Amino acid sequence: MKYRQMGSTGLFVSEICLGAMTFGGNPDAGFWKAIGQLGQAEVDALVGRALEAGVNFFDTANVYSYGQSERLLGQAFRNLGVARKDVVIATKVFGEMGPGPNDRGASRGHLMDSVRASLERLQTDHLDLYQIHGNDAVTPLDESLRALDDLVSQGLVRYVGVSNWAAWRISKALGICEAKGYSRFATLQAYYSIAGRDLERELAPMLMEEGLGLMVWSPLAGGLLSGKFAPEGQGPEGARRAAFDFPPVDAERGWACVDAMRGIASAHGVSVARVALAWLLAKPHVMSLIIGAKTLAQLEDNLAAADLELSPGEMEQLDAVSALPPEYPGWMLARQGGNRRPKPFSAH
Repeated sequence: MKYRQMGSTGLFVSEICLGAMTFGGNPDAGFWKAIGQLGQAEVDALVGRALEAGVNFFDTANVYSYGQSERLLGQAFRNLGVARKDVVIATKVFGEMGPGPNDRGASRGHLMDSVRASLERLQTDHLDLYQIHGNDAVTPLDESLRALDDLVSQGLVRYVGVSNWAAWRISKALGICEAKGYSRFATLQAYYSIAGRDLERELAPMLMEEGLGLMVWSPLAGGLLSGKFAPEGQGPEGARRAAFDFPPVDAERGWACVDAMRGIASAHGVSVARVALAWLLAKPHVMSLIIGAKTLAQLEDNLAAADLELSPGEMEQLDAVSALPPEYPGWMLARQGGNRRPKPFSAH
């Protein structure tokens, strides 16, 4: 397992992060039933195998199965006798956790209440990474940022981040943090896959410029890039994508990517999923891939992606088949500033 710097911090995390979205999901949990229904024994097995493989980074959220995911993950660490210093625990806050009007969002009140509830469920005295899970169009940015900074000052949280935010909003928040001396965001958790490269338009350049680490959710596009689906079929029984068609994917480009990866996978003797993950790991703006497994076999295959290196030719082939169509202002920036590169200047 390789480890990468978490943004501009001094903390290092495994390039594969075990996501806990499949933990819990009992038959009465509605939406979460389709995501996963793993109990404690299954969670212990997945977490234990991930630790054996060198994974030190684990991501969950309070809204996953309405707290069950955090409880199962925290208990797994206890059952396995894991030393707190040996794992980096990330969770998220924003989603609806109750019927009241203040049981959601990124207000100071909800952040302060939620962090303590997450700490209790995870059986720990601090979170390594606390992330705002979505965009709150009501709460002033300064209110959320001040609350996060207070949580860091109190020692309840060590680093903060966001998920599913636009580039301009993250940049604005970073400016406020710099001006007021608040703890700045260390990470962004966002959707990114070979079939969904929209992040490259605005977010990726911002991440590189500001030194934020990218945590990729749904790197296999909800299972579409596993190689187990075909345009005319529904995929294997019990597959999440068959029951929950998300995230949205341009079908024509997506299936073209799968076809291209099949040939490369065959040449390496690996799965299509492993190629899709290896392509992401080769991108300079990627810090860690969040993998969500229901079985040990899925986990093993995903972990092995860290050892697969694609050749420059293979990367070029996959980059070409998955390329985004030109969009303004990108095509104009390239046209006007394409020749402005650092190099010796000559007037002749």
